[in-house]
Amino acid sequence: MAETKRINLALQGGGAHGAYTWGVLDRLLEDEGLEVAAITGTSAGAMNAAAYKAGWVKGGRDGARAELDWFWQQMGAVRDDNIFSWMTAGLPAPGAAQLGRSMEMSYAGTVSDMLSLVTTPYALGPFYRNPLRAIVERFDFEAICGGEGPELFICATKVRDGKIRVFEKDELTTDAILASACLPTAFRAIEFFDARSGRVEAFWDGGFSGNPALFPLFHGELPDDVVIVNINPLERDELPMLPNEIHNRINEISFNSSLLRELRAVEYVQRLIADGKVTQNEKKRVFVHMISDDDTMLDLSMVTKTFPNGYLLNSLKAAGRASAEKFLEAHRDDLGHRSSVNLVEMFN
Repeated sequence: MAETKRINLALQGGGAHGAYTWGVLDRLLEDEGLEVAAITGTSAGAMNAAAYKAGWVKGGRDGARAELDWFWQQMGAVRDDNIFSWMTAGLPAPGAAQLGRSMEMSYAGTVSDMLSLVTTPYALGPFYRNPLRAIVERFDFEAICGGEGPELFICATKVRDGKIRVFEKDELTTDAILASACLPTAFRAIEFFDARSGRVEAFWDGGFSGNPALFPLFHGELPDDVVIVNINPLERDELPMLPNEIHNRINEISFNSSLLRELRAVEYVQRLIADGKVTQNEKKRVFVHMISDDDTMLDLSMVTKTFPNGYLLNSLKAAGRASAEKFLEAHRDDLGHRSSVNLVEMFN
């Protein structure tokens, strides 16, 4: 029987693009030789993590897959923009690239961009609602906070001081997960009493401070392998010149910066270990892996992150499954033995 590989997962945020991670998790759950010990997640990654664990506790691998399916079906029903009906009438279902371009050029996408520059969610007064709350509060939080299944670490950003806040165990609530996914141009800050600081705190999206945070996975009892599911493209060869292109690239750079800083620190520590300057008793050895599909994500943008259209979600799920399949074929044997990401090459 094949050796069971224990891994940690690090799930990036990215709005509707988190459906890509849905596909990755769906494929990984099919592999009975993989055991997920811990998950750190931000924004959509936090919601994927919560769905994964709630489903796992309820029904193992099949339960986790079913809970992820349910969650993304709910996300696809959050918004019903009639614009998509005439965009796709009489046409075969578009791929992510075609839909991404259509949404960028659409009236809804243009108006959304303009409104984010001149108004805020607070302008809606008593008519404001966070459409994600009705979905997230249906998670089984007894299961999410319990000891069965993978450990969860959910990342949010404190508005007051800009520092990261990582929620775990019985801190995991509806508000904590909504805080992790609180993009301030779309949602009002999530405010609640934080026992750690002893005061009411306001939180914004965790992507500003940790997308996702890797350091919770460096505890000695957790496995050495960290598999990052990357949503935001690390590179774009073309120079952005149009306003939407510039804003889109700013978004990608901003939401990758914290991850890149942590990976640079990991690379530095690994060099110290390799050079014998520190021991593995002092610093943890970490094997870094990454599942991504920049070709697909390069065709998408900030606009597609905010419109969870069913065509897009299912297209991204398929892309995620394909990426996970390629990763397992190429790097399954690396798990437990070596990194499949060359951090020296990435930063030098």
